[in-house]
Amino acid sequence: MTRPPVGDRIPGTRPRTSRLLGTQNRTLWFWIFVGPFALGLILFTYVPLAWSVYLSFFDAHNTVSPDDFIGFDNYTSMLRNDAFTDSLVTFAVFSAFIVPTTFVLSLALALMVNRLRRAQAFFRSVFFLPAACSYVVAAMIWKLSIFNGVRFGLANTVLGWFGADQTAWLSTTDPPWYWLVIVTVRLWLQAGFYMILFLAGLQRISPTLYEAAAVDGARPGWQVLRHITLPQLRATSVAVTLLLVINAFQAFDEFYNLLSTSSGYPPHARPPLVYLYYTALGREQNLGLGSAGAVLLALIIAVVTIGQARWFGLGRRED
Repeated sequence: MTRPPVGDRIPGTRPRTSRLLGTQNRTLWFWIFVGPFALGLILFTYVPLAWSVYLSFFDAHNTVSPDDFIGFDNYTSMLRNDAFTDSLVTFAVFSAFIVPTTFVLSLALALMVNRLRRAQAFFRSVFFLPAACSYVVAAMIWKLSIFNGVRFGLANTVLGWFGADQTAWLSTTDPPWYWLVIVTVRLWLQAGFYMILFLAGLQRISPTLYEAAAVDGARPGWQVLRHITLPQLRATSVAVTLLLVINAFQAFDEFYNLLSTSSGYPPHARPPLVYLYYTALGREQNLGLGSAGAVLLALIIAVVTIGQARWFGLGRRED
């Protein structure tokens, strides 16, 4: 019995690629790979979101299946609550610190790494590595090792070399030294990630622009940065700013792990998520009021994001 030549097929059968990649089989393989992720997204993201919106219209104390419909009372109570508005003020202060400092530091790191001729991949990995660290672990290191209020803390040890007194970094409200701790840990954690975004934008800038600027007599440094680099990074800068503001709204881990003690969380420096956490899961277990606050926070984030995108002209066709 002779074998069919290579590349031929037995009459009456389909090619192997046709059997594996047919129209119906491709659809089947698509759902095999995507189905589990889509199911997890629906069960663990969209269903809880929809249920949170549902709970916000009920008096849900200590229950996730309430039957006492109260309409928009939870929303009005939350908007009239001074603690909720104070949490928004805390977010405003935090974003005023963290957004510009992260923007400037990540851009500076990207500019320095982009100029390297050797070991660029090494330094890119080194600066990005903190982004893989857990916020909880980083907060505990900052709290117990660096900004510890006793003499064993690194910051107090360094200050002691210059004859300065010990500082209770996380328990002093006048001056509010805890902002230094919170901002530095977030800055260390996320600067490398946004550096990668800026670095990608820098590598897309055509070298001919810098060559033309040199021919025209532009001096390297601030003049080239202002008139060439920053305008070419406009889309990246807008995206980074939007992400920074959204992440500032979602701050929770560093605040909770740095400021909470065995006696509870202090009344100051409560960002929105920390306040909603204590509202929904605290002593009163008011899940309806907490869900209303979460919906309001999501709407505020959406409005702020859309407003920023419109202000910066994100997606607008450039001339």
